[in-house]
Parts: sequence; structure tokens; C-alpha cells
Amino acid sequence: MLLYCPNLAQTTERLCSLYQREATDRIFAVMKTPSRVLKQYADKYPSGFCEYPEPEERAYFWDQLLKEYTAIQDDHIPSAYLREFDQGLYGALVGGIPRFMRDATTGQISSMVAPFLPEWEEFGKLKTDPSNVWFQRYLKQIAIFRQASIGKFGISHLILVDSLNFVFELRGATATYLDLIDSPDMVRQAIDFSYHLNRWVADTFFELIGLEQGGTCSNFGQWIPGKIISESVDPFHMTGINYFEEWGREPIERIFKDYDGGIIHLHANGRHLLDSVKSIKGLKAIRFLEDLGFPTTFELRNTLKQKLGDLPLIMDADFKFFIQALQEKDLPGGILYNVLNVPDQDMADQTMEKVRNCFKGGNQE
Repeated sequence: MLLYCPNLAQTTERLCSLYQREATDRIFAVMKTPSRVLKQYADKYPSGFCEYPEPEERAYFWDQLLKEYTAIQDDHIPSAYLREFDQGLYGALVGGIPRFMRDATTGQISSMVAPFLPEWEEFGKLKTDPSNVWFQRYLKQIAIFRQASIGKFGISHLILVDSLNFVFELRGATATYLDLIDSPDMVRQAIDFSYHLNRWVADTFFELIGLEQGGTCSNFGQWIPGKIISESVDPFHMTGINYFEEWGREPIERIFKDYDGGIIHLHANGRHLLDSVKSIKGLKAIRFLEDLGFPTTFELRNTLKQKLGDLPLIMDADFKFFIQALQEKDLPGGILYNVLNVPDQDMADQTMEKVRNCFKGGNQE
């Protein structure tokens, strides 16, 4: 039972049917209504570079934000995401200096590290150490969030930064692409190192946070049954499919096998990878993200569903286009729609009533 999700059992049951590929004739939705908490945050804080925040402050922010959506009976599972550690943690664990960036519109603070390995000769000096200040901060923030969340909301898994994503952290993107040609053996060593580093981070998370209702809370997928990790193929968005097959597939399948599978997000400029990504062993779902200059994923929903079959998909949809497609019975099933710009809770509730009664691609019972 979660205080901020009164219908937890019913929602996890619905999501379970989605991720077990038993609901290709049903649609799922999360309703995004205006947030008083986010408006207050944006009024108080500017976007831009910032310092590492106080964990207690971040836990309070998430508590207040997630509480706002308690009354909305959609397919969301309330969970906080430790975005402060979404990318910068991994490089920081081996000597990088994390930098933090606040997005005042979402209330979230992300992290990265500047490249810090100018020469491969220094690679052998990289070590993991539990006493590392950023690992200790990771443990502290998990403990604070866990205490704040008990009985109220879940905590989302972190995205992994392994494979070429980790090499990006060490060397920067341009140098990494050149290294694939000039120093492939060193890249392979770094990829193997990143596997163990990411296992350390993920295993720590699951050891301290555990599962919720037998599943993993996910910032991309809401909740997925089993012990699920979150992966990225971002470096291959700028390469041909052959580079993904040579450098990207094996590391993902290797770490997926250690858990109950994983979810992958895909940006618009990475859609050319779909035929390869969809066949990754252990893949539970794809979360599509948008980029300027590309058709929206929602516009391509029918084409994507035909291409990807019963693989669960997650995509954004503006409310006015979503409700139009719902009325026209033009919503393919087996998709979790993240519906943006919903006017208010009453409209969210009315829309969800129609969503729950929809079968066979938007046809109402």
C-alpha cells in the first residue's frame, strides 16, 4: 500500500499485463495535469548550473510533488527519481568531477562529468572504492529518500551508464568515436570495467530499496514486474546500425541477463536502431523521447506498433491529439501513453474512464 497511490494493486495488475505482453488490445495512460508544486519551484529557482543539493530538500520536493497526483486514478505509480545521480555518479566514482544542472520547469537536477581521461595510459589507475565521497553521498541520499518514502511512494531505478556511455564520460564523445577505430582494445577494457561499475551501483540500489509489489518503480515505465534495470543506447544514435551490433548489443544483453531484463529509452534521432534494439534479449519495453525536427512518436504510433509487434511501448501524447485519437478509435494497444497538458483532474478522470473501457486499439466496449 502506498498513500499516494490508493489503487496500487489495480494499477500494478494493469501494468503487469502490459509488460507481460498480455494486453496488446488495451491502452494505458498517465495523465499530466498542471502542478502547483512545479510552478512554485520554477518561481523560486532559476534553471542552469547549480551545486549538489541537500538530499533532505530533494526528498521533500518529491514528497510534495507526488502527493499532488494522489487523487488521479490513472496508470501512474508515484516514484521519486534520484536524477542527481543519473549520469554524473558513474564518472565521479572513478575520479571525475560531477557538474549539476537544474531544470526549473521539471524541478529536477541532473548531473554529468567533464571528460577526465585525456590519455588511455591513465586508464589502469581507475579504481572503485566504497569510501569514495560520491558513493557515500549516493548511500546517504538513498537512505534519506527511503525514509521519506516509506508507505507513501516508491523510488525509481537509476539509468545505467555503461558501454560507450561510460567511455563518453571518460574521454568525451568525439574521442570515443575515434577510439573505436584507433584504440579498440582499450575501449573494450573500459566497457568491461563499466559493467562491474554499473553492477555495483545497481546492486546497491536493489539491496537498499528493494522491490515494490514485486516490481521495480521506473521513471520511464512507471512500474515493471521483477528486478528491472534502465539502459541507454544514446551513443549509437549518431552511428550506423553496424556499430551498435559490434559495440552495443553484447554489453546490454550481458547486464540484462543479470537481472529480470530492462527498459531502454530511444530518442528521435535513434529510431534507425529500432530493428536492432527490438531484438535485444531481456528487453521489456522501449520509452520513446522526442527531439526537435522529427515527427513526434505519437504521430508514428501505428507504424511503430506494426514494426514492433507486442513489445510494450511508452510515448508522450499531447492531450488534444490523444483525446481526438481516442474518440476516433485510433489508439493502438499495448502502449502506455504519457498524456501531457491535461487541463485538470476532472478531465483526467473522465479520460481515464474511457481509457479503461477501450479494447482493440481504441474501440470501446
